[in-house]
Amino acid sequence: MQHYQIIPISEQYIESFREAVGGVARERKYLAFLDAPSLEMARAFVMENLRENWPHIIAVSEGRVIGWCDITSLHRPVFAHSGALGIGVLAPFRGKGIGEALMRAAIEKARHRGLTRIELTVREHNKPAIALYEKLGFKMEGLHRNAVCIDNEYENHISMALLLD
Repeated sequence: MQHYQIIPISEQYIESFREAVGGVARERKYLAFLDAPSLEMARAFVMENLRENWPHIIAVSEGRVIGWCDITSLHRPVFAHSGALGIGVLAPFRGKGIGEALMRAAIEKARHRGLTRIELTVREHNKPAIALYEKLGFKMEGLHRNAVCIDNEYENHISMALLLD
């Protein structure tokens, strides 16, 4: 098992974070992206999270990002108590507890930040992710039929949320 660290993101990891997002996105199975965001988009996303103290945790192995979990603003005053969770782990590192470690660290930071609700959507076929979310206390809240369309194939999204004490 390769060693890895679970740490808050910092500016030095922006390019590596972008590469990791691209690696997962190109699988076309998990993310809303189908490729890496531009470097400018990735930089703006990370810098906003740092500036606003949003949870953004990364897993690093041998100097590169191999996974991430972020909880970000819903950008409306009525949702100030809530955040949207995004997560990804590069394929060779899945099934080793990295996703769970990332989520636990991000949820803890969200709790300290004062959030009381964390929400996410997950593709219906992604049974390992759904099992992890349920293990950490997320509950299913709804189904978005035909929410995703890739190569003329439709897929449902499941909405889930965790209420924090």
